Order: sequence, then C-alpha cells, then structure tokens
Amino acid sequence: MSPRLRTLALTGHVVSSVGWLGAVASFLVLGIAGLTSRDAQVVRGAYIAMNLIGQYLIVPLSLATLVTGLVQSLGTHWGLIRHYWVLAKFALTVGATILLVLHQFTAVAEAARRVSDSGDSTLPNVGGLGTQLVADAGLAVVVLLIATTLSVYKPWGKTRFALRPQEIAEARDFRPPESPRAGVTWRSSAASS
Repeated sequence: MSPRLRTLALTGHVVSSVGWLGAVASFLVLGIAGLTSRDAQVVRGAYIAMNLIGQYLIVPLSLATLVTGLVQSLGTHWGLIRHYWVLAKFALTVGATILLVLHQFTAVAEAARRVSDSGDSTLPNVGGLGTQLVADAGLAVVVLLIATTLSVYKPWGKTRFALRPQEIAEARDFRPPESPRAGVTWRSSAASS
C-alpha cells in the first residue's frame, strides 16, 4: 500500500472508530435518560432517538471500523495475525459488531416500538429493556475503550506467525546464561597481575 493510501486508510479507521465510540456514548446517555426520567415525552424521545442512532450511526460506524481495520491490518506491516494486540482488537471488534447488530434489531427496536405504541400522556414502559440497554451500552463503551487502548499501547509483542524461521529456532534453543557457582570469587585482570 502506498504511503498516501495508508494514511487515508488510517484516517478512515480513526474517524469511524472514534465516531463509533462517541455514538455509543450518546446512546448510553439517552438510555440513562429513558430509564430515569418521569417525563413521558423525554422517555419516548430517548428510546426513539436510540433506535435512530443505532440504526443509522452505530451500525454503519461499527461496520466501517471493521472494514477499515481489516484494510489497515492486511495492507500494512502490522498484519492481522502478526501481533497479539491486532488479533485481540480484531476479535473485540468482530464480537462487538455482531452483538451490536443483533442487539439493534431486537432489544433497541423493541424498546422504540413499545414507546411508540404507548399513549401520548402515559409514561411509556419498556420493562427490563431499559436496564438492559443501559448495561449493554456501558459494556460497549468499555470494550471500545479497551480496543482504543490496545491501539495506543500495542502490548504483548509478536505472534509466532510474525517470527522468521531463524527466530523461532533461536527461541527454542535459547538457554539462559549459567549463573556463577556459589563460592567462586571473580578476579579482575588487574588484581591477578
């Protein structure tokens, strides 16, 4: 990949990742408002807005993050399976995206449907979905912060797929240097002359 294309791919990945995190944080705020408010219009508006943010912002951004992350990993020296942090981040992103899409089209859509079906003056009741949506959004924020942290710190080193055959052989044959035996005194060359 050319340097310009790498920079473009990295920019797309950072923008979609940060956007995803921000959208999920907004979703969490709306979820808390929907769960705690006693104003029927606020509750109704919160769950309808959560559905819109989920469908038209969070789902597309999660897919964009996954695709741009794949482009970044496969098109650069980092690789997809060469570094443990890339592999961990990829697993987190795939898992979060799958769960998010399932969550969006079940729990979030159901909460929006329930508040839409309730009367205008009565406080909408989404049942246990309100608590579930807040807990799920909070967990999603944590997962996305972990993925961000992995990108910044790049922990754990290389996988065995990144090592050259010579490095693998050296790692297998490595023996730590022997420690000096107890009772043996070491003399410098100046002391012995």
